[in-house]
Amino acid sequence: MLNTIKSAGLPRPDISENATAALDNFGGKPIDLVCFAHLHWDFVWQRPQHLLSRFAQAGRVFYVEEPFFHADDAVAPHIEVKERQHGLQVIVAHLPQYLRTDEAAADQAQAALLTEFFDEQSIEQYSFWYYTPMALGKSRHFAPLLTVYDCMDELANFKFAPPALKSREQELFRKADLVFTGGHTLYEAKREQHPDAHPFPSSIDKAHFGQARLPELSEPADQAGIAQPRIGFFGVVDERLDLELLGQLAENHPQWQFVIIGPVVKIDPAALPRPANIHYLGGKDYQELPAYLKGWDVATLLFADNESTKFISPTKTPEYLAAGNPVVSTPIRDVVRPYGDLNLVHIADNATDFGAAIATALTQRADADWQQRTDNYLATISWDDTWQQMLALMNNRLKAKRPVTPVRAAVLA
Repeated sequence: MLNTIKSAGLPRPDISENATAALDNFGGKPIDLVCFAHLHWDFVWQRPQHLLSRFAQAGRVFYVEEPFFHADDAVAPHIEVKERQHGLQVIVAHLPQYLRTDEAAADQAQAALLTEFFDEQSIEQYSFWYYTPMALGKSRHFAPLLTVYDCMDELANFKFAPPALKSREQELFRKADLVFTGGHTLYEAKREQHPDAHPFPSSIDKAHFGQARLPELSEPADQAGIAQPRIGFFGVVDERLDLELLGQLAENHPQWQFVIIGPVVKIDPAALPRPANIHYLGGKDYQELPAYLKGWDVATLLFADNESTKFISPTKTPEYLAAGNPVVSTPIRDVVRPYGDLNLVHIADNATDFGAAIATALTQRADADWQQRTDNYLATISWDDTWQQMLALMNNRLKAKRPVTPVRAAVLA
């Protein structure tokens, strides 16, 4: 029996009023959007939240997270519904402990819950939007009108990636009508695997991060006591962060204070370098980030050179710049192109050169030409534009399909 729990939403950033267009009607009926994600909606506000919040302004959006496994076997499988901005519904399947070690049975249980939920909510005309191919195990029995794979990372290269991820991705390529990629480097890899792939690099909410330039913005209490100059980084602290580089920079430049903001995941916190001039402030809400950025002298992209960073397109690059911060990055390809090539971001691949680049960047706020060129570039990108372009591609594909009778989930075996 389906047990639906509703919980209150968390405050999140406002979305532009021009993000109001929806998926075209199909056979005269509205189309719902169902997203399958490996990222928790309330973890870090990033690409999925930016895009799907815009979709939710004009239609129903259901964001299906990975399941929550309870610590005992007595819990009956059920769905929790968490309402978020613009009525977006976060869907979480709750499963008993014994299903944790039986992936096929866990997928079957979730498939049954989702089928019941679709019936309960009258989800009959729908499109699927995937962030993880692993979700096929609980969703392949459905028949969506349109399938989109928004490939924001090369997940198979990440730490603890499921062994089946690569084969599932090939299955998703066969099912997908459209493939979007989180950057140009990833697009170059995926365009050979799907005939209708499109690059959509990380974009920017300029108004939100532009608050860091306002003189009246207050300093956060946990950063106010840190001396300057401050060299900052925000993001998830995981295997992508170059801990050796961070430690070397702190040792080589004891006069600089390194501020690291973000949750630590998938790595042992004991592995973090701990000199007195590195300050780990933990995760912060998206709404708080401009206030922290305002207090930095230089922002950094301290990414390691490994398989997990080969295809990334860091959203924080334009966010740092919109806040007015000079930026120094390791040579991540989607940062070098375009930001390094346009001399908007300093690029360095070792501790000595990175330190020298930070020293140069510390003087850059007075460079009116750099600031103007940066703002001119940022004026060409926005999450609103990205969303509108994606929506146009989706609607074009829908128009090419003939109207059909309402689509129901197939009967589960």
